[in-house]
Amino acid sequence: MERGTDIRKLHDYRTRDILTHMEVTLAVLADYANVTKEGKLNVMGLFTHINARVLPWVHPQMLLVWEAEAGPAEWETRKDVEIKLLDEAANQILSIRGNLEVPRGEPGRPVRINSIMGFNNVKFDAEGDYVFSILIGGETKKNVPFRVSHTPPVAKT
Repeated sequence: MERGTDIRKLHDYRTRDILTHMEVTLAVLADYANVTKEGKLNVMGLFTHINARVLPWVHPQMLLVWEAEAGPAEWETRKDVEIKLLDEAANQILSIRGNLEVPRGEPGRPVRINSIMGFNNVKFDAEGDYVFSILIGGETKKNVPFRVSHTPPVAKT
């Protein structure tokens, strides 16, 4: 190591890139999630496929779970966030807008922000590929693709 090198700059090689703009580092669909009082994110029942018995299908509940990281330049700022659900032809099924408050973090480390968003009774008219897009400041940060398949129940004999 070169003399005079600040060890805090070497702490995490990813931090140097993250400090310039917010990134979504994790995004999944799940059946259940929570954040403990210590800030630990728990996620259960990850999925990328919905089996619809009939079409159109109304899915009772799903969670979009995501984590963002922000560096010191973005601490104590407000970010515009939009979540879009699109079908395979890029038709918008739903859109939710809000704001994300970025808290102050510890020097030399990015701030991690966990988000758990519940979607109830989402209607899917057709089988096919779908995607949740997470936009921050109007820029797509992460896509979460999944598939809806028509799988009628098997008749009992």
